[in-house]
Amino acid sequence: MLNTVAKSLLSVSRWLVAGIAIATAAGCATYPAAPTSAASSEYKYLIGPGDMLNIQVWRNPELSMAVPVRPDGRIAAPLVEDMVAIGKDPTILARDIEKELAKFIRDPVVTVIVTNFVGPYSEQIRVIGEAGKPQTLPYRQKMTLLDVMIAVGGLTDFADGNGASILRTVEGGKQYGVRLKDLVKRGDVSANVDMRPGDVLIIPQSWF
Repeated sequence: MLNTVAKSLLSVSRWLVAGIAIATAAGCATYPAAPTSAASSEYKYLIGPGDMLNIQVWRNPELSMAVPVRPDGRIAAPLVEDMVAIGKDPTILARDIEKELAKFIRDPVVTVIVTNFVGPYSEQIRVIGEAGKPQTLPYRQKMTLLDVMIAVGGLTDFADGNGASILRTVEGGKQYGVRLKDLVKRGDVSANVDMRPGDVLIIPQSWF
């Protein structure tokens, strides 16, 4: 399991380093405009390290509890030891817990509710460069570029907002140009675009 988490981190880091290198080398390079609509209606939230899970076992309150997903992607609960949670949606994890509990109780019915969202590293949105608060954000269905910019506190005074780009890891590292200055400073909502899981938003510094 540790190998799976490490590979996920390595993959994201590889794209992150590639994006920084491209942005540095290209300077004023232009990229195709990011597609306005990119969210998938089939997206399902996957559990990641740091998530808090509320596990409810019907008619067995003594087995119901809130548990964190550990850094290694596993959880531990009554009668369930070191079960892998990372990369599963809540429904799949509930079925897996039922199978484990069935060794001890008859016909268990389990519901898993995620109460604190972090998500897998591979699906987090990363913002680097001239943002007010560069950081990592959990991806949410139909998340837009404007949502991201509000979360990171907008642009710094030194940002080349219209020279920013999105590195899209789910498309093999393809890079798209975005108009952050028009969106954030001028209120041009036509510059708003959908984000996708694993996107890296790169905001370069203005040369003048």
